Amino acid sequence: MAALDGLTVAVLGGTGPQGRGLVRRWAAAGLATVIGSRDARRAADVAAELAEATRHEVRGLSNADAAAVADIVVVAVPYDGHAALLRSLADALAGKIVVDCVNPIGFDQNGAYPLHVPDGSAAQEAAALLPESVVVAAFHHVSAVILNDPEIASVDTDVLVLGEGEHRDATDLVRGLADAIPGVRGVYAGRLRNAHQVEALTANLIAVNRRYKAHAGLRVTDV
Repeated sequence: MAALDGLTVAVLGGTGPQGRGLVRRWAAAGLATVIGSRDARRAADVAAELAEATRHEVRGLSNADAAAVADIVVVAVPYDGHAALLRSLADALAGKIVVDCVNPIGFDQNGAYPLHVPDGSAAQEAAALLPESVVVAAFHHVSAVILNDPEIASVDTDVLVLGEGEHRDATDLVRGLADAIPGVRGVYAGRLRNAHQVEALTANLIAVNRRYKAHAGLRVTDV
């Protein structure tokens, strides 16, 4: 937590279930948080709700303004809008840590399945679109339902954090973001070239949740 002092975290797509849940948990932990959205008024409304719920200040801005004011930017938008958003914000995100938690997942009559991504994964796509940013992949498997439930004090899951070896300071900082949520632990899980299977595993967890009516997460043993 000490490494996060004085830093502002913005979540683009922060009015959606996962983005809202992450902001709720980080605001409750005392981090400076900003919700970004295509609709600045919607962002402000959700921010006011979370500020009241957590008793901490939360700001709501457009995605562009949120990216501009933040030190760390979390991308939590649907995959179909992922590339266009990052392309439009490349200048604002230059020099910043960008945490990509987007899961390219499709659905058909047989359930969830991973989508093909030309760059290999959403995280690698982000890195290609943001050459002046440090892209880290994380927070793919944290249940939005649990994050948004005020009755659940501790979130029982690990977060797999992926990034390039020369940016260990960035992956360590993102691990700290995970650790800031009670019950969560950030675990380094390799370079961005390994992000595809992490993103795709979300389809398996969706199948688990549907079969067992659960909100499954992951735990890494012996670490």
